[in-house]
Amino acid sequence: MKPLNLQKIQIKLRNKFLKAGVEMSGPETIFFSKDTKIGKNVSIEPYVVFGPKVKIGNNVIIKSFSHLESCKIENKVEIGPYARIRPETILKEGSKIGNFVEVKKSTVGKKSKVNHLSYIGDTEIGKAVNVGAGTITCNYDGVKKSKTKIEDKVFIGSNSSLVAPLTIEKQSIVGAGSIITKNVSKKSLALTRSLQTEIKNYKRKK
Repeated sequence: MKPLNLQKIQIKLRNKFLKAGVEMSGPETIFFSKDTKIGKNVSIEPYVVFGPKVKIGNNVIIKSFSHLESCKIENKVEIGPYARIRPETILKEGSKIGNFVEVKKSTVGKKSKVNHLSYIGDTEIGKAVNVGAGTITCNYDGVKKSKTKIEDKVFIGSNSSLVAPLTIEKQSIVGAGSIITKNVSKKSLALTRSLQTEIKNYKRKK
């Protein structure tokens, strides 16, 4: 398709959503697909791209430099800035995906948060879960993809690696900096951490 035709299509789509009440502070920087669906009271900041098969609910905020494709965003969700929402992702009502977070083929439950610098792939996250900064789900071993399940009200400490297949049961805590390779039982604290070593009055070699 010629660039001029693409530009005309984008102008038409932007005008359609503006008339429908979508708030866009920089509409000329936002790119839609023909099948993009957007609900009521939605706010989209500049430089957001919608790939095919994106469905947005009501009262959603999408912040700048985010990219969405083949996903379902329910009501009262906040995304970005700099978020990547990949195919087969469902963000449940009231969930939040923050800056520099990538989500692929995963469900993020109601009121759950993945706020900073994380990768969530092939994962099912329950309700009211907090995923700390720098957490990754290790879903691929070089041969096959495996799933991670994080149940309701779990707290994942920052800079944790969750090695699938893995289940973390309800109301558990994963300590910051942990590599979790085994299932975690309900209401438990799981952590893997070396003891800190301190050498008193240490002097560097000259």
